[in-house]
Amino acid sequence: MDRRLALKNLGLSLGYVVAVPTLISIVQSCKNDTGIAFTPEFFSQEEGSVVVTLMDIILPKTDSPSASEAKVHLFVDQYINVSNTQVEKDLFKAKMASFMALATKSAGKETASDLTAEELEKTLASCLKLTDAQIEAKDLALKNYNKAIANGEVAKLDDNSAAIAFAQELRGLTIHGYKTTEEIAKNFLDFDPIPGKYVACGTVEELTGGKAWAL
Repeated sequence: MDRRLALKNLGLSLGYVVAVPTLISIVQSCKNDTGIAFTPEFFSQEEGSVVVTLMDIILPKTDSPSASEAKVHLFVDQYINVSNTQVEKDLFKAKMASFMALATKSAGKETASDLTAEELEKTLASCLKLTDAQIEAKDLALKNYNKAIANGEVAKLDDNSAAIAFAQELRGLTIHGYKTTEEIAKNFLDFDPIPGKYVACGTVEELTGGKAWAL
């Protein structure tokens, strides 16, 4: 898929995101981190390795940098660690564990660290290419889980729904983090450092040449 077209469509579907001070500070710290090694704060080392691979599957290098080259993994790791509650962190970890278990089982491997990019891509694709019935089942499972947690009850999300939810959430975080980077915002999206002009009606093609806004 053409990268610019993908970013344009994803920008339209995800809408506007307000850059709060915490988000700005995270973006700045990722920008200043020039180290090559990834030492996660939220993810374990094994999880971090899987996340980097998955992000580069979602946004590989083409005419623009890959997700890891844009340091999206640093952004997402810090973003979850800083902005999520402990309950949200625990749920994200549980969803990722289900995804990794599904991937290792499908590939016949012992641990997630043994998985190749091709094997991870197969599991990612299976979790993102869903029928309407599968989407409804996953949404209902998440709704029931969240309701139980809110009521102080013991809850468990089934592995299939958890893996699907992780894949969808990671895709959203990867795209959001990618669009937030300075290089992508300035060079591949429509960037206006001092917005102020208001146009009530107009197509994306007319206003930005088909690019999503960098916010």
